[in-house]
Amino acid sequence: MSKPIVALVGRPNVGKSTLFNRLVGERLAIVDDTPGTTRDRLFGEAEWNGRAFHVVDTGGIDPTHGGRTPLSVGSADFIDDIRKQAKVAIDEADAVLFVNDGEAGVTAPDLEVAAILRRSQKKLPDGSLFPPIFVVVNKCESQERRDNATQFYELGLGDPIPVSAVHGTGTGDLLDILVAAFPEEEAQEEDENIKIALVGKPNAGKSSLLNRLVGEERAIVSPIPGTTRDATDTQIEVNGLKVTLIDTAGIRKRGKIEHGGVEQFSVLRSFKAIERADVALLLIDATTGITAQDAHIAGFILEQWKSCVVVVNKWDAVEKDAFTMEEFTRKIRSDLNFMDYVPLLFISAKTGQRVDQVLPMALRVQEERLARLTTSKINEVIHKAQDMHAHPSHGGRQLKMFYGTQVRSDPPTFMIYVNDPKLMHFSYLRYLENQIRAEYGFLGTPIRIVTKGRRE
Repeated sequence: MSKPIVALVGRPNVGKSTLFNRLVGERLAIVDDTPGTTRDRLFGEAEWNGRAFHVVDTGGIDPTHGGRTPLSVGSADFIDDIRKQAKVAIDEADAVLFVNDGEAGVTAPDLEVAAILRRSQKKLPDGSLFPPIFVVVNKCESQERRDNATQFYELGLGDPIPVSAVHGTGTGDLLDILVAAFPEEEAQEEDENIKIALVGKPNAGKSSLLNRLVGEERAIVSPIPGTTRDATDTQIEVNGLKVTLIDTAGIRKRGKIEHGGVEQFSVLRSFKAIERADVALLLIDATTGITAQDAHIAGFILEQWKSCVVVVNKWDAVEKDAFTMEEFTRKIRSDLNFMDYVPLLFISAKTGQRVDQVLPMALRVQEERLARLTTSKINEVIHKAQDMHAHPSHGGRQLKMFYGTQVRSDPPTFMIYVNDPKLMHFSYLRYLENQIRAEYGFLGTPIRIVTKGRRE
């Protein structure tokens, strides 16, 4: 089941960014006393009582400005954009935290925002309203402010929940109420389809490649970056295997995300598409070369332990000589040195050059992802590796590896029993991974190695 999306909305300077940072546990949002500081939606991931969910921070809604009156921050027109962002957040979210200022009390803008929120809710067949909206009264550091939070019943959106995002007071109660409102997690049905996600920056050619792969114009193709807003699934069959192709919106740097549209939620959907994929096709635009954002996307693929094929698209548009492909390969291998196991393909979705190699390569990578090694083979590799290069001693103590076994596939995960897991250095784990790959490949697939203590 996909993770729920929780949107934080409210007028400027009520502490949404501080609450966001409190929920996700890291300082991703800029916190400033100036109203309107958070201009772009930010998103992160939070977890409470075993339930993981996405959190989206928004710019404040301020109905009294509507983009007509300049604010003290010096911008005359971004309030309208922020208001649109928040409206999109409300439309897209599974739950909304309406954040208010307990110090200022109920204001006319708060009442207007409440009206916007009520209009956004849809009535479900069972009579309940969706998305559920929770009135959060922030800045309630004192008992007096917590008592005064009852005035926010005036908003007509249910029980106010007093919190202090700065100190964390009341946030546990808030999270208990929020998580309880999520739908129950359903057991995931067995899906035999191989799921392949097409990901990358905007305008890298994902939709064009999708159309080539399925043999028909399934996705809108446009030279304007960001045409594909949603992650869309296309079912095909390849050599008797059922394959689901997931086309996604382009992923940009956080600062590049447009203000007034739905692009940030498209980015969130792209990340969610990677989460549910088996193999990710990371498209790189050959005309611009690999960028820091390409490496960022690759890092997210690795964080999710997904298999990957790097596809360099628009190869027809590059002026080439005998060394061009070698130079491109060297550059990509250098920038993606943490994923040196992934295969590279140079294609042109426009002309069809080498497109016929994309799906066979993705399916080969998926096959390697599901491979299992016998315990005897694994022990042969790790003992041979230990003989060639022993782990350095630490504080006079020597790491001893007794035996290893593969505990799962998808992705391949190995358990190695040692005398003390604390003695295992991460560089030696990487060495063991390289030795396993040298013997058995696992092309395009990350390998997870876990150590566990065992007495001799």
